[in-house]
Amino acid sequence: MDKLLNEFTVNRPIDETWKVLTDVEVIAPCMPGAQLEEVEGDIFRGVVKVKLGAIAPAFKGQAKFLELDDAAHRVVLQGEGRDTTGKGNADALVTATLHSLGTNETRVNIETDLRITGKVAQFGRGIMGDVSKKLIAQFATNLNTMLDKGASSNAGAADRVASGAGDETGPGAAGSPSGDDTTVDAPAGVGAASAAAGEGAVAAARAARPQVRKIEGPASEPIELSGLAGGAILKRMLPLVGGLAVLLLVIRRLRRR
Repeated sequence: MDKLLNEFTVNRPIDETWKVLTDVEVIAPCMPGAQLEEVEGDIFRGVVKVKLGAIAPAFKGQAKFLELDDAAHRVVLQGEGRDTTGKGNADALVTATLHSLGTNETRVNIETDLRITGKVAQFGRGIMGDVSKKLIAQFATNLNTMLDKGASSNAGAADRVASGAGDETGPGAAGSPSGDDTTVDAPAGVGAASAAAGEGAVAAARAARPQVRKIEGPASEPIELSGLAGGAILKRMLPLVGGLAVLLLVIRRLRRR
């Protein structure tokens, strides 16, 4: 079991960051190599693809919240996956705690207890630690980019609405469709009845929603581990390369004799 410690910063207030990070459907596309495929209640199922040279396993599994502390801004997530070729497994217990750094900045500390078996595990803790740091950095960049785009879109929509509200030159701008100031009061109780009917329709729609929801989206690209942890892999490969070089020299000298 490896313990990995990481942190990243989100350019949003802590309450807004908390809402985003606990919405798996929103943040899933920000994680490299991950693809959310279906949701069943509080269980999220999907696949994580990785690639290391000729090794290209895909871990198919699920994650669920074990703890959601809104007051402390602390979340505990448990995930587990199995290599689709049957050559390894992975499971992780992830604890994330948010800390406010100001009105528009939040630090997220992540502690991960990770266990991996199979071919990917042969590269050891050094590789996993290096890879996790770079993946978290990519995730943070993707998340902040997504939030910035959303803020820009909302600001643009608000500007358009404000601009439209100020245009009173068209017919009906001052009130009724005919442009006069005549208003018609609805019968007493009609507004409340409509609201109740609307709430009932929403509740019925939620009840009718299937227990398992399929999430449609583009296939994720595998995480290229050699690119993320090239230095760490090189350090592990150097002793092997050195040993092979010595062996070749010995063989050459023996042949000369």
